Amino acid sequence: MWSRSPGWVRLDASHGRRSPLLVGHPAPAGPYRVPHDGSFSVAQAPTAPPEQVSDKNELKERLVEAVDEIADLQERLYANDRYSVLLVFQAMDAAGKDSTIRAVATGVNPAGFQVFSFKAPSKEELDHDFLWRTSRRLPERGRIGVFNRSYYEETLVVRVHPEYLGGQRLPRTVPLEDLWMERYASIRDHELHLARNGTVILKFWLNVSRDEQARRFLRRIDRPDKNWKFQSGDIAERAHWEDYMSAYDHTLNATSRAWAPWYAIPADDKPFMRLTVAEIIRDQLRALELPYPQLPVKERAKIGEFKTALESELELP
Repeated sequence: MWSRSPGWVRLDASHGRRSPLLVGHPAPAGPYRVPHDGSFSVAQAPTAPPEQVSDKNELKERLVEAVDEIADLQERLYANDRYSVLLVFQAMDAAGKDSTIRAVATGVNPAGFQVFSFKAPSKEELDHDFLWRTSRRLPERGRIGVFNRSYYEETLVVRVHPEYLGGQRLPRTVPLEDLWMERYASIRDHELHLARNGTVILKFWLNVSRDEQARRFLRRIDRPDKNWKFQSGDIAERAHWEDYMSAYDHTLNATSRAWAPWYAIPADDKPFMRLTVAEIIRDQLRALELPYPQLPVKERAKIGEFKTALESELELP
């Protein structure tokens, strides 16, 4: 439930008791935010922008404005040093994760921005629980962390390919449906723990249509400078499209919560997608209302003396 105190989210514990803890700030609303009541439908989620969307030049101009403000707000986040921000990106191949992350990060101070991509787990990573490898890369206070793919692969690609579980050498054998429920619960608990400790979480599913994915694959084949992006495995995964959509449906419904919402962003139009993501991030940073830190009282009392001393140095011959 929302608390009456503006700017905070009051949580109900999973066992039906009201939690006394106030966690984070309300995430931006809007048409693409996945509800928290399990009513989201992948089949009904748009992949194209609204018909009345602005032209591409205007979208690009607005993106520049949004990123400029993100850069300013990131400096405040860094100086304030109380919160961290975690941005999670999930999508089918060719949806535009890399370019969207690049567009949002351009112009932001690299000292306050961290991007990590997660591919197939290594042997070391398989020797730990499925949250271990991403936990090591969580952003520090004052920084924005970006996960290009994440622990959600364990309820998406592994759900579509349960044979990958063999490499994880799990100590228990449980029915697959029970396993996914357990992983959803682990993720919700993990994200709630992070939110309670100052990590602001926004999760983006870039929702590209199957036809648009095919067109982008064809461009990768036709353009020599894009050939390196194409992999035969991408085509093989297209055969599992419906399975992936089902996996996304279950995952987003099970893990979109007030303290860690999902946004299902139409991804068939890249300029619209990038702007939409940037504006959600900007609005969330605005909501944190981050002041620059103040000098200690003793330092403030002497600031005039410091100014006079520095100015006198500059007047020396």
